[in-house]
Formats: sequence, C-alpha cells, structure tokens
Amino acid sequence: MKIFCVGRNYTEHAKELNNAVPTKPVIFMKPATALLKDGKPFYVPDFSQDMHYETELVLRIGKNGKAIQEKFAWSYIDAMTVGIDFTARDLQSECKTKGLPWEIAKAFDHSAVIGKFVDAEKLKTGDVSFSMKLNGEARQQGNSADMIFNPQQVIAYVSKFFTLQTGDLIFTGTPAGVGAVKPGDRIEAFLENENLLSFEIK
Repeated sequence: MKIFCVGRNYTEHAKELNNAVPTKPVIFMKPATALLKDGKPFYVPDFSQDMHYETELVLRIGKNGKAIQEKFAWSYIDAMTVGIDFTARDLQSECKTKGLPWEIAKAFDHSAVIGKFVDAEKLKTGDVSFSMKLNGEARQQGNSADMIFNPQQVIAYVSKFFTLQTGDLIFTGTPAGVGAVKPGDRIEAFLENENLLSFEIK
C-alpha cells in the first residue's frame, strides 16, 4: 500500500505558506508506517516543536492502473474519506532552507491519519465539502471544487510515474487554515456534515 500526497493544491494554502502556486501537481509519498486509523490517538513526536495539522480529502484506489487517462480516472476511485496530513513544520522549514527532501517532516510514523471511508460517487459532481474542528472550534473548510488539480488530473498525473494499486491512498491537498496542535487537543473531521474522524492528540 502506498500513500501519495498532493502539495499546494489549494491556492489560498499555497499563499499562506508563501509558496508559488504550482503549474503541475506537487507529489510526495508517505510509507505504510505513516498510516493511523480507527480513531487511535496521535502522539506528538519529540523531534518537532511545531506540529501542524493539514485536513484533506482522501481517495482510495480500487484497482490497479498505470498511465490512466483522465476520462477513465473515476473508475479507479473506490471510496473517499477525510484525513490529516501531519507536518513537522519546523523540520520542513529547515529542509526547505537547505534544499533537502522533506521526508522527515512529512513521512514519519502515524503522520497520515484517515477516517471512515464512504462512497465516492458524489465526488463526480466536483462539489464535495469537508471541514475540521480543533477542540470543537472550526479551523478548516475545503471543497473539491477549489482544487487546483482535480481528482481526475491527480490520478492521471500520479499514474504516469507510479503504478496505482488496490488500496493505495491519495491525500489531495489541504485548504487554508493549517495550524499547530499540542497534547490534549482533539481533532474532528467531516465530509459534508458527516463526522468521519475523531481522535486525540497526546
């Protein structure tokens, strides 16, 4: 199982981190050991003093494919959910300053949190909303309509370089509103109005 992530896929998020808006999808990966599910708590690792949440719409791949055309991409999406792409922002900033890869800031254990999966049929309308609350307070709101690169484009692009396999996950990017977490916080994430993810920060 592979975890693909799209960076800077919402214009306002790119701007809030002072990044250029990309002309091609920015793709990075996380290993299977990054996965955290079933509402288990996230333990803040001791190597970061600035751990940030990034709420994202997550797609699950339902069959194998390579070099997939955009017009066929929908048939490869098996289900969707909401997830949190945890980022050690202090480590990421250091890596970016030195021109180094980001893996230690993005791909560490349990950095890819996912909620309960639901049917992805509504995604075809191009209008799926998702949101996140931190300690009961709304922090992020997003909609698939605001993606720079939509799910079909992402699947077509990723599959040019990597074979997509059943069970692979694609984190499709985060909207504006990212921020820090600390032990004792609780994150809840919603797809439309359905709570699909709830877990504690420890």
